[in-house]
Amino acid sequence: MTTVLLILAGVLLLLVVVVFLLRRRFLLSGLGAVTMWLRTEGAPRWSVGVGWYGGDALLWYRALSLSVRPQQRLSRSEFRVLSQRPAGREDPALPEDVVVLACSTAAGPRELAMEPSTLTGFLSWVESAPPVH
Repeated sequence: MTTVLLILAGVLLLLVVVVFLLRRRFLLSGLGAVTMWLRTEGAPRWSVGVGWYGGDALLWYRALSLSVRPQQRLSRSEFRVLSQRPAGREDPALPEDVVVLACSTAAGPRELAMEPSTLTGFLSWVESAPPVH
């Protein structure tokens, strides 16, 4: 009986790991999908995830989650980049080479961090939003 429970627990753990890896691969396979860190106003910590931008929204999925729904949906028409800076000593959880964007959104202020190689494409997407009337 104990052996059967251990085998079932092992199979369940393996299944969770496989689902987690397949979810991440699926999220990163789309055009406009990048690794992105996000911090909401007042939050002390950065959360790593996958940002997918395209169409009219930035969808952000937490990396350490099994959910298939985005944790943040930020409308491009109400998204503004206020400033950018390199990650510094005040951001110990971030890799040294990322760029931090201070942003204004309909959901409130957000900070996004991404690698410089993805920054140009993301900023082009933000700036190409149709004008709001």
